[in-house]
Amino acid sequence: MKHHLFIPDLLERAVKYYPDKTAVIDGDVRLTYRQFQKRVNRLSNMLTALGIKKGDRIAYLAPNTLQMLEGMFGVMQIGAVTVPLNTRLIPADYAYILNHSGARIFLADGDLAHLVDPVKKDLELVEHFLLLPSPERDEKEGWTSYESFLNRFSDERPEIPEMDELDLSCILYTSGTTGRPKGVMHSHRSLFFNVLNSIIHLRVSDDDVLLHTLPLFHVNAWGTPFTFTGMGATHVMIRKIDPAHIFNLVRKEKVSVACMAPTVLNMLIHDPKAKEAGSGQKVRVIIAGSAPPPSFVKHVEEFLKWEFIQVYGMTEAAPFLTVSQVKSHMDQDDVSRWRIKAKAGMAMLNMDIRVVDEQGQDIATDGLQIGEIVARGNSVMEGYWRQPDETDKVLKNGWYHTGDMATIDEEGYIEIVDRKKDIIISGGENISSIEVEGVLYRHPAILEVAVIAVPHEKWGEVPHAICVLKESAGAGEEELISFCKGLLPSFKVPKSFSFVRELPKNASGKVQKVKLREPFWAGKSKKVN
Repeated sequence: MKHHLFIPDLLERAVKYYPDKTAVIDGDVRLTYRQFQKRVNRLSNMLTALGIKKGDRIAYLAPNTLQMLEGMFGVMQIGAVTVPLNTRLIPADYAYILNHSGARIFLADGDLAHLVDPVKKDLELVEHFLLLPSPERDEKEGWTSYESFLNRFSDERPEIPEMDELDLSCILYTSGTTGRPKGVMHSHRSLFFNVLNSIIHLRVSDDDVLLHTLPLFHVNAWGTPFTFTGMGATHVMIRKIDPAHIFNLVRKEKVSVACMAPTVLNMLIHDPKAKEAGSGQKVRVIIAGSAPPPSFVKHVEEFLKWEFIQVYGMTEAAPFLTVSQVKSHMDQDDVSRWRIKAKAGMAMLNMDIRVVDEQGQDIATDGLQIGEIVARGNSVMEGYWRQPDETDKVLKNGWYHTGDMATIDEEGYIEIVDRKKDIIISGGENISSIEVEGVLYRHPAILEVAVIAVPHEKWGEVPHAICVLKESAGAGEEELISFCKGLLPSFKVPKSFSFVRELPKNASGKVQKVKLREPFWAGKSKKVN
């Protein structure tokens, strides 16, 4: 017998077995799973009344709120497709994504709706603009207020179309690591297998209380709504990152799990009240992004007394590929344990991971030879939305080519050492050096430019631009930063500049960024290859 995997079934399970348990905490709002499902049903019925059918795209621009969480289930329940938007983009990016995805309905938080005002007239297919409530605003001219409109509709279960597990569930747009953002397509099946992997490897149960510190538009946060709902856990929403507020919620709500960007965890560690706030509550903190040094793992586990779990993944894998867990037979002294936990780790269940050379052959398991990580499994994407050529570049012979360079040791642990495409990972966000360079080339004084990652205490790494100016042209750091701010989101703007007479190049004329990075990373934990 074949039973199709359908993401909304996870909410059905929670309501069946935990109907009166607290499902969502959002400020002063506390809802049981039964109450949460009623809101989800109202949303599904509202969308149906607006003419939304299976396969239609619904876009969201919101922080971590009840309305964002219920949107994930309410949209998918009627076979529609969720398109969550990064809250840190610029208006032109929103116009591109909304038009490219073909979104018919756009829901935006009251504090964020102004971000699309400059391009609202350019949105070709959006038929309805719904304003999600915020502490500052729940009404806006040209927008329909969400809460009052939602309450007009029935909370009974909507009519569910005939579904297949390979039907599209969401389109997650990347941060534009090769220029324009790409829409990663995930089916109900790919998301469901990530849920199963997460439940197993993150040890999720109905006793858990999850604090949503990662933005729900972000791939590393995307699986958690489904994973923790399916197991009947409690979701604690948080609109903004504030260490004092996080520590307070951990104590007050007895938080047991939090997925965090390394920069957020670093903020908590260095908060003056961290030692007092971190003690007494057992928390599993899941970190994804650039692998930290073992000393960072030590600080988390000794200082905060929280369990550190490193995972590795990306949007195209829904997102998890590996987890770093210490095998039972391995040396259990703290130093060895912290060293292992700092690695990307081993493949999760339902995932097959290899590290290969340029000929596609497995590299030596010596922890020294470097190759590209390739993966296959049930959680890997269906492809890029309306970009078959881009899909063919990364899905080859049944394997997804990640573009990440790594070593692998005799125990099978993977350690990432570089980014094949010179991606800069700053505060958990991917930044394309090519995109930033393209903007700088629009400045009249720039002859040549190379953008690289340089270390940063708070963000891990940030973009740094190395420029060759045109003869007799003058432009300083402040002028170029100001120029970039008008064309890029703030996190993509170079934080510093260097000026040189020429850029190092190889025989084919390609800029050797490895040489440019070396002086900045000398003596640092990042490996340069």
